[in-house]
Amino acid sequence: MRSTFMGLETSKRGLQTQQSALYTTGHNIDNANTLGYTRQRVNMRATAGFPGVGLNAGTMPGFLGTGVEAGSIQRIRDSFVDQQYRGETNRLGYWDARSKSIGQIEDIMNEPSEYGLQKSLSQFWGSLQDLATHPENGGTRKVVVERGIAVADSFNEMSSSLNKLKEGTKQEFDIAEKDINSILKQIAGLNQQISSIEPNGYVPNDLYDARDVLIDQLATYLPIEVKNVPSGGNASKVAEGSVTIILKSNKDKELLIVEGANAADMTVNFNGTGDQQTFKSISFPAIDTNGQAINYELTPSDMKDTGIIKSLVNTFGYQSGEGTKGLLPEMIGKIDRMAAEFVKAFNKVHKEGFGIGDNTNTTNTAFFKEVPSGIKAGNMKVSDAIIQDSSLIAASSRADEEGNGDNAKKLGNIQFSKDVDLDGATIQTYFQGIIGQLGVDGEQAAKMQFNSETLLKSVENRRASISSVSLDEEMTDMIKFQQAYNASARMITVVDETLDKIINGMGVVGR
Repeated sequence: MRSTFMGLETSKRGLQTQQSALYTTGHNIDNANTLGYTRQRVNMRATAGFPGVGLNAGTMPGFLGTGVEAGSIQRIRDSFVDQQYRGETNRLGYWDARSKSIGQIEDIMNEPSEYGLQKSLSQFWGSLQDLATHPENGGTRKVVVERGIAVADSFNEMSSSLNKLKEGTKQEFDIAEKDINSILKQIAGLNQQISSIEPNGYVPNDLYDARDVLIDQLATYLPIEVKNVPSGGNASKVAEGSVTIILKSNKDKELLIVEGANAADMTVNFNGTGDQQTFKSISFPAIDTNGQAINYELTPSDMKDTGIIKSLVNTFGYQSGEGTKGLLPEMIGKIDRMAAEFVKAFNKVHKEGFGIGDNTNTTNTAFFKEVPSGIKAGNMKVSDAIIQDSSLIAASSRADEEGNGDNAKKLGNIQFSKDVDLDGATIQTYFQGIIGQLGVDGEQAAKMQFNSETLLKSVENRRASISSVSLDEEMTDMIKFQQAYNASARMITVVDETLDKIINGMGVVGR
């Protein structure tokens, strides 16, 4: 026989469940603008019917419903979309960092402009043409010296700025290393908290959100794969468990960088010192599948071509079978090569000529200072003797001919000469090729960055449509749950009036 107060219990459950749904709706509304928040819903389920199942259960035509209960409060999340989002974030991290690096190099090269190396060279060649016309003019000679100093200074400044940019890139490695290790430790800490809560039947949705935000941040640096591991115990069916994070690489073996409460500690390793320093590897005292710590190292060839870390590697430079590769070392190498060939060719022609005045018979004089260790853009300078005495400039092709400017013509024509080891290019066209290639690389990086941003935005919108809070939807739910709450309250009133009639309104037999 059913309980007399069964209707009250049924309606009470309705009140409690709708109240939980209202509270959850309020929580969603309050966090509509919270970064990384995932909307939640109450999973309602009917309670067991009366009279239940068993040998001693009463018999009646069918089960009588006993109401509703809140089975769980669950995040609305799509793991496949999350995986897509992190993949696009990883690609965008690479191209965003690369585009930034190329932009910084373009700022250093400063071409085309009124103050770059191209302009300094153009003015230098022009001063040599003037010298060829007026080789005996002291003022014209001083202009050549000043223009030569300006060319050397342009090379020096370019080299210094590129090497400073390389130092800055190394600092970015240090910052990224600290950020990654901090994120890994935080994820492991959240795993530990979640694993201690879930076996008791609770679902820590807000901890899941905090963990997902960290995983999204990690995906900008490194290509990762995320796997969920159940916590066991009395965990809810909607509990997400702890996460294992695998670093994707070109190696066959899986590299676990987070497993439960354990997190690996990444270290960035370098070869060499000073200006010659290059990236060597990233290493982890990683977590083996048996829970044992092992040392794991990824060289540039082992790393996927995605993420901020790989972009920094490709900018900073690394050793390969073909020599030093990378955006900055290759650019520095090209500028050094250009400076060395320029000085070599210029000094060769200059040494064949003659000066004026007391130096009319002087030959074999270097215009640019020769360095035993080799000329580079960073150490290129006009000879002190030329700076102190411009009459040493060898404008004449013969001794005792102060009005002869033939050698100055030859010096000016070096800009068009292919008698330099610059892959068949002249000094002028070689530098133009450097700038042109940089522009092409920058355009490609900007295009790939734009494409990655577009794809990421598309996935982000799809994820937002699933997981983000819609105030319109929440307001609709609020009204729905409020009306259900009111209906349950009204049902209690109806049952109460019914019981009042039975208890107080029915007569007593025999009176």
